[in-house]
This record gives sequence, C-alpha cells and structure tokens, in this order.
Amino acid sequence: MKRRALLGLLAFGPFLAHVHAQPKTMKGIKEMEDNWKTLLAPGTAVPSPTEELKISKDEWKKRLQPASYRVLREEDTEHAGSSPLDREKRAGVFVCAGCGLPLFTSEMKFDSGTGWPSFFTTIPGALKSKTDYKILYPRTEYHCARCGGHHGHLFDDGPAPTGKRYCNNGVALKFIPKDGKA
Repeated sequence: MKRRALLGLLAFGPFLAHVHAQPKTMKGIKEMEDNWKTLLAPGTAVPSPTEELKISKDEWKKRLQPASYRVLREEDTEHAGSSPLDREKRAGVFVCAGCGLPLFTSEMKFDSGTGWPSFFTTIPGALKSKTDYKILYPRTEYHCARCGGHHGHLFDDGPAPTGKRYCNNGVALKFIPKDGKA
C-alpha cells in the first residue's frame, strides 16, 4: 500500500467505518426505525409520545439542570463541542432529558463534524417540528412530542439515503446504554 493511501486510511478510517455502518437504502432506514427497541437496556420503561406531559415552569426548573432548562424550555443552544454525547459511541438509546421519551438510537447517529450530536433519522412519532425565524432565515426546529422540549434544528445536509441531519443539543438528551451500565 502506498504511504499516501495508508495515511488517508488512518486519518479517515474511523469516519468511513461509521459511515459504512449506516443503512444504504430507505428500506434499511425503515427497519432501523421499526426495530429501535432492540437497543433498549433490559427493563427500560418507555413513555408514549401521545401521553403529553404538562408541567409548570417552576417544576421544570426543579427537575432540570440549568443548562438543560435553558435549551429545553427556553430554546437556547449549547456551545458546539461541549457535549460528551457528541462523542458517544456505545450501543443504546438517546432519550429526552426532560421526560425520558426515546428520540434516537446509536444506529441513527453520525459524526457531522459540527460539535453537536447529529442523527440522520428518528424514532417514529418522537418529534414535532415548527418553522423558526430567530435568525431571520427560516429553519425547521424540532421538539419532543411528549414534553415539548426544544432539541435542535433539522438540516438537509446529512448522509444518504435520508439526507437529513437532526442537529441536537447534548444537554437536551440522556443516553441509556444497551447494557444498562452508565
């Protein structure tokens, strides 16, 4: 192997390995979305997205860490690169930090290079969206279907076959490893 090819493989190998693990077809995405519960830790309780959670502002302040409160309840954004969940590689499920609703799995995650946890699809029914004009340019903002907590924005620059990038604030998520060991 030529030195340049070897260096390229060493430099980009981790990224390529992760990209190749993603489904190449929409059928593969559908199977991933349908079988997301296989990544739950044994005995994990799963709330229903149709079971809306209504909690007062004061109660949210008691339940959440200040940074999580600002993002989930006030639609703030954490600093890029600040969340350890951006680097999380274990098998498991990412749930809403506000109410525990499963939103994404580790199989849906990819390294976007943005500094925020990014996903190319979601667990069906877990999110709702609206158009946001906070920076004057229209963007698709998404929220937890159960508690209404703000998670991030949806962009059309993700990997094939969905082309989507759900750019999520790490403080709005909790990760539950499949093996149940935190």
